[in-house]
Amino acid sequence: MQNGNYLKNYLHLHLIIFIWGFTAILGKLISLKALDLVWYRMLFATVFIIGFICFKKQSLKIPLKTFIGFAISGIIIAAHWFTFYEAIKVSNISITLACLSTGAFFASLIEPILYKRKIVGYEVLFGIITVIGLSIIFKVETQYKVGIYLAITSAFLSALFSVINGKYAKEYDANIISFYELGVGVLFLSTVLFFNQQFDTVFFSLSIKDLIWLLVLSSICTAYAFSASVKVMKILSPFTVMLTINLEPIYGIILALLIFDDSEHMNSMFYVGAAIILTTVIANGIVKNYKKRKLNQRQYNIN
Repeated sequence: MQNGNYLKNYLHLHLIIFIWGFTAILGKLISLKALDLVWYRMLFATVFIIGFICFKKQSLKIPLKTFIGFAISGIIIAAHWFTFYEAIKVSNISITLACLSTGAFFASLIEPILYKRKIVGYEVLFGIITVIGLSIIFKVETQYKVGIYLAITSAFLSALFSVINGKYAKEYDANIISFYELGVGVLFLSTVLFFNQQFDTVFFSLSIKDLIWLLVLSSICTAYAFSASVKVMKILSPFTVMLTINLEPIYGIILALLIFDDSEHMNSMFYVGAAIILTTVIANGIVKNYKKRKLNQRQYNIN
């Protein structure tokens, strides 16, 4: 029964990762500008989560210090999504997802700074290899250099969000975290749009096609996937989750090739660079897991 439950959650995780990979596809299918797209995504997702919180009758009361942390995370995730979709708009899905894989490298640099631990030697080595993979992509796809810069920025923001948000995920319900972070993100983007005088009749004139894709993006790919991923992580090991999440770019690139065909076919050296990045990310996870198991075994022997 326990093995059946594990398998069920493992397959569920793959479904979630597939859904996350599909967000890049939706970014290209939706005709809105990146900033407008992210505003609608966060607004609709917030509404869905509010409805779920009301249904479960959850309390929204949190300390002021925690709210400030959620607010910072909300602004970071809004900026991450903006640079992510802008990268897709100015380049393509394959470029964006390949560069987004560098998030693990950025996390290995950010975590020691925020949590005051030493930078690990093998993480630096993997970081150098990742940069080599990036340089190959940049060399053969120079026409997409703006998209590459945006995607790398998005990867950095994603890593920063994950490191900051990690401590909150252990203490608070996923719906409460999502409500405050997405809600603050909407307010932040609303302020940007208001002062840029972009709230006009054109902004609120959505086509039926865009509305449908936005509802899919905000409900299934955002509200559902985020909450479901937290539940799955309670059953599966962090290592299993991390390695599976690394399949997101692969799912996304395959989907992009199947759906958009010619616009997503890249120079063969692009795939070499992307493979170097993805292999490095997976190798980093394997080494981390080995080190962790070795440390736990040592502590067990001492006790």
